[in-house]
Amino acid sequence: MSAIITGEAVVLELRPASFAARSVATAIDLTVTLAVAFGLFVLLGQVAFMLDPAAARAIILAIVVGLLVVVPITVETLSRGKSLGKLVMGLRVVRDDGGSIRFRHALVRALLAVLEIYLTLGSVACLVSLFNDKSKRLGDMLAGTYAIRDRAPKSVPLQVSVAPALAQWAALADIGRLPDPLARRISLFLRQGSAMAGNSRFALAMELASEASAHVAPLPAPGTDPTVFLASLIAERRDREYRRMDAAAARAAAISSALGRHGVG
Repeated sequence: MSAIITGEAVVLELRPASFAARSVATAIDLTVTLAVAFGLFVLLGQVAFMLDPAAARAIILAIVVGLLVVVPITVETLSRGKSLGKLVMGLRVVRDDGGSIRFRHALVRALLAVLEIYLTLGSVACLVSLFNDKSKRLGDMLAGTYAIRDRAPKSVPLQVSVAPALAQWAALADIGRLPDPLARRISLFLRQGSAMAGNSRFALAMELASEASAHVAPLPAPGTDPTVFLASLIAERRDREYRRMDAAAARAAAISSALGRHGVG
């Protein structure tokens, strides 16, 4: 059950990009790189007769190094893990701990990309990514990074309410602040729990209710359905927060009105 919770939490917070999404993003980046390279070499061809062979070779080398190494490093560093292809596909490269990448991460990724993408036509990157649960390529493994889906799905408000049988308890209960991970797990369970098998769903509800009980006093009557308890708990926390926000807004409006009557401001 812990594995299920962990898996759902990972999907909720940092969703690793699929192999297909990364492949499309890479294909877009490669297409742009080849198009720019073609344009630059065409321009170089127009002035090649004016250059000696050594200068022409130096310019060609500069173009190749610039497009394959310097530009990717610069773009990923400044954009914190983006590229044109990743922007189109809604992806971003992050560190293994979820933080933004820095220059050293982009450097390792770009240098390894020359080997595993350009020199081997992407075969090494594909093979490594296919056998990795986060679709990492060699550059990601050495840099300690991976790609995530940066576009969060549209959030649908959680529709819960205090059960009538628990209305009196909810009005009197002292509900403390739930730890953020626990609150997310409860919300996720209430959204997706209906898809679980009955016994597994009840066991997970009992586990979450047991953890949440440490932050509530008094507890509802013995025998209360744990799912009903969790839904009522989340609903009451939400309603209390709304009431606090409304009260704060009302106080601010009253103060502003009083200051206005006295000509302050």
